[in-house]
Amino acid sequence: MSNPYATQQRSQLNSAPAEKAEGWALIETARRLEAAKQTPSDREGVLTAVRLNWRIWTIIQASLVEPDTPLPREIRENLLNLSRFIDRRSAELIAKPDAPEKLEVLININRQIGAGLMGNPGGTDAADRPAAPATGARETGAASLLEAQKTGGASTEV
Repeated sequence: MSNPYATQQRSQLNSAPAEKAEGWALIETARRLEAAKQTPSDREGVLTAVRLNWRIWTIIQASLVEPDTPLPREIRENLLNLSRFIDRRSAELIAKPDAPEKLEVLININRQIGAGLMGNPGGTDAADRPAAPATGARETGAASLLEAQKTGGASTEV
């Protein structure tokens, strides 16, 4: 039996602008990282959440280096620097998944960037805010983010 609320959300997400899909992916991944942090004895759970987050950020990195990315250079460079930090932190966590306190910074980054993409830069409940207009992000990136979330990141080992 399917959950009608989940079905409605999936439907809305599939037709959402790319920025909304990216924001949702980051916020959902932050939720999964938080759950992993709450059960640090589940090493596989921590690894799964970190790998998924790393995969999401790899997709974001790929879209940032596209020549037709509409973002201003300074924002693109800042996001690429942030993604390099996430790469390093993810590698640390995969090497030593028994340090769940290191997840906190990834959770905070995802929540802040995700809220901004959802049109809610203050980080409060994004559902209470009107949708922000699309700024031309690539739809293929959003589709990749959606696919990463649906598969749980399990199809690509990072």
